[in-house]
Amino acid sequence: MSTYTDYGKVDEAEQARLDARRRSRRRITIISVSSIILVVVVVAAVLGTTSRNSGSKQGGNENQPLGSTLRAICSVTLYPDACYSSLAPNLGNTTQIEPEEVFKLANKVAIAELTEVAQRLSDPGILNRTADNMTAMALENCRELVSLSLDHLNDTLTAGSQSFSQAIDDLKTWQSSAGTFLQTCLDGFENANGTIKNTMDNHLKNSTELTSNSLAITSWIWDVFGSVKLRRLMSSPEEHQEPEWLHPNDRELLQSPDLRRKANIVVAKDGSSKYKTIKAALNAVPDKSKKRIVIYVKKGVYYENVQVTNNKWNVVMVGDGMTRTVVSGSLNFVDGTPTFATATFAVFGKGFMAVDMGFRNSAGPQKHQAVALMSNSDQSVFYRCIIDAFQDTLYAHVNRQFYRECNIYGTVDFIFGNSAVVLQLCNIFAKFPLPGQQNTITAQGKFDPNQNTGITINDCTILPLGNLRSVQTFLGRPWKLYSTTLFIGNNLGGLIDPKGWLPWVGTTAPSTIFYSEYLNYGPGSSKRYRVKWKGLRTINAQIANKFLVSSFLQGSKWIPAAGVPYEGSL
Repeated sequence: MSTYTDYGKVDEAEQARLDARRRSRRRITIISVSSIILVVVVVAAVLGTTSRNSGSKQGGNENQPLGSTLRAICSVTLYPDACYSSLAPNLGNTTQIEPEEVFKLANKVAIAELTEVAQRLSDPGILNRTADNMTAMALENCRELVSLSLDHLNDTLTAGSQSFSQAIDDLKTWQSSAGTFLQTCLDGFENANGTIKNTMDNHLKNSTELTSNSLAITSWIWDVFGSVKLRRLMSSPEEHQEPEWLHPNDRELLQSPDLRRKANIVVAKDGSSKYKTIKAALNAVPDKSKKRIVIYVKKGVYYENVQVTNNKWNVVMVGDGMTRTVVSGSLNFVDGTPTFATATFAVFGKGFMAVDMGFRNSAGPQKHQAVALMSNSDQSVFYRCIIDAFQDTLYAHVNRQFYRECNIYGTVDFIFGNSAVVLQLCNIFAKFPLPGQQNTITAQGKFDPNQNTGITINDCTILPLGNLRSVQTFLGRPWKLYSTTLFIGNNLGGLIDPKGWLPWVGTTAPSTIFYSEYLNYGPGSSKRYRVKWKGLRTINAQIANKFLVSSFLQGSKWIPAAGVPYEGSL
């Protein structure tokens, strides 16, 4: 077991953080007591009934009720002191707190702090000359991740013409992703020397706390408005209009039998088209396109590490079949590349879609973490694709993602990340790992209770690739404190260990996780000998539906535009 945990992405210090986080239980009591007060405060703010103090007789006491209200609001966050100290100076002379203004202000102070972090990280002297190549690459990754975090926080302030109630799912997704980018940055320094690791922890401490607080405030505002039925007061007359990112012609385009013939760009390895590499084709895609750009990649194995950058929107990549058009690479952790940078195919631009493609990392099990596909793309779809590697095959990193009828192969933690992701009607194959290793299908990374993230595996088939009788295979292990993973309606083969789940360290898991199995069948589905963790939840159909496509991904709004079949609920 000790050998096995060395292959993980986080060391045992992560479990120790549980003690520090347990203080959040104390806050539950505070939140419960103050909730009634908070509802009254919000109602008064929205209805505009809070009176302004007109005279100067009360002098310095006029903002005392405001301070109490702000402290009550900050009590719902994980870092209430940081919340109050960052927001109070920015409220000015106002005598009334509007909920949406608190939301905006919380995001603005997080953005301001993160902007300073980006400037500090740009200093070429931040690492001493003795830093190894892995640490230097982790810093480069961190700079990119901080930039992505800033982009997502800025998106929350520029959500277009949508009202708060229309945009709530988007806002929570982007704020959840912003926090995950920062956590991934810190994870990259887990193996760095103590001085460098402490430096990075200190640099990102404030921005991590303020980003978490902004998400907590957004979640709380929406919970309160739902409880007092005030959503209509935060809605615009255009509440029921289609979101501007939904393109009505997409379904017709993407379901067309001659989609490949209608492609905007064609890639052919044999030189029969203008572009011989996928990278070159992506360079020709216009930035931030509002229209679908279809790239047809003809059959062949493309040995290149591809990145669909953050400014390449609405790209559709179509191959000649999941085994005929394959992108292959071999970057890996053992040879000195941080996990985040090992992906053969990495997607950042929103609205990405892949059809009939293969993504492979050929590094092999002895190279440990080696990602085949990493998606950071919001509202991304992968349809009839192969995703093949060993450890850390599919990095469903952030945002909303949907996988349909894909074949996914791996060994350790081979479906992992902190996105909101549903895999539906996929075939999931466990492979033979290194001697002494145990297979774990999932490792979900939710670290903040307010994040709207998790892994749902739905109507899939889970089987061994070859003879795995000598290998223990588990449904997953909790990577972070609030790991959320559900297996719903799957055919579980006999390879699944009767215990079902594996601890990250020790013999148990934090009670804060949310793991569940519902309506699964097959020889590996029996729950008689499952581990007895508090975090293993018994659910019903109503709860299960909250983690399926329509509710969890808000997929009934955007997946139909992709022209991909899906089941929205049970």
